[in-house]
Order: sequence, then C-alpha cells, then structure tokens
Amino acid sequence: MAYAHGGGERQFKPVRIAILTVSDSRDESTDKSGRLLVERLTRAGHQLAEKAIVPDDLYQIRAVVSRWIADPEVNAVITTGGTGVTGRDGTPEAVLPLLDKVIEGFGETFRAISYGQIKTSTLQSRALAGVANGSYVFCVPGSSGACATAWDELIEAQLDYRTRPCNLVELMPRLLEK
Repeated sequence: MAYAHGGGERQFKPVRIAILTVSDSRDESTDKSGRLLVERLTRAGHQLAEKAIVPDDLYQIRAVVSRWIADPEVNAVITTGGTGVTGRDGTPEAVLPLLDKVIEGFGETFRAISYGQIKTSTLQSRALAGVANGSYVFCVPGSSGACATAWDELIEAQLDYRTRPCNLVELMPRLLEK
C-alpha cells in the first residue's frame, strides 16, 4: 500500500492488536468480521495479541477491553459489532468511559467514507476511536463490509509507522521503546 512519505524511509513496526467481536449470535465458526480483521492485520505484518467473542453486554465488553488496555503488550484494540442504534447495541457505552481521549475524526471520517458505499444508512453507525492507557481502541460496526472499510481506509494506514505526515504508532511510547 502506498502512503505519503516525507523525509527518510522508516522501518515498519509491527503493532500487537487485540480483536473483540461483540455479538449475541456469533461463534468462532461464524465470525466473518473478526476473521477478516485478523487476516487483514496479519497480512499487514502486525501481530494478533488476542481474539475474543462476547455477547452484546456492556459489562462483558468493558471487562475484556479493560483487560487489554491494561496489558502493556497490547498496543491497539479493535471491536466489531454493537455500534448500531437498536436493542442491545452497547459497544460505545461500554468503551467510552474507558477512553482517556476520543479521536472524533475517526467516526466522522468512517461515516463520510461509508456514505459513498451505503448512503444515509451510515447515520446508524456509532463507530468511534480513542486512546486509553497508551493503547488505541477502534469500535467499528459488525458487518464484514464495514470492517473492511474501517481497516482498509483508516486503521491500516494509521497503524503503519511509515505513514506520513503522521500516524498513531508515532504516539505509542511502549512500542517505540522496543
């Protein structure tokens, strides 16, 4: 993938990423979105820190994400599912209190890109991102199309140290110390 470069070339730095699928109906054999994210991150050269599936339950989501952001070996967390506006969709409510800072532009940009694909249905997405304890957290919708859009159009470049003029890896002191 071509990225904007300025100055000298940088070496790729693999990021340890945890994937959480939030679903009341998926298991490992039917989790297309979680599998897609794992395939994308490993193909990009990153490392899977851990993968889990939890029901759309505020406290179970929060418990897993809390454990991962407390782990110094996890640099980023991607959740898929539970970002809609119906019934039990509660991923944003579970994750938001854990964030030290919200990255407003992630949700805004995700919805702008999605508009080109699904038009006004993108209004129903509550995709969000932020930083917690030095780890980046991305919450994306549960469809595999939405996961592909989030990874391909936003997350992959921001988790690549070579991306210029700036990227999130530059802001990961735990990763850069290694």
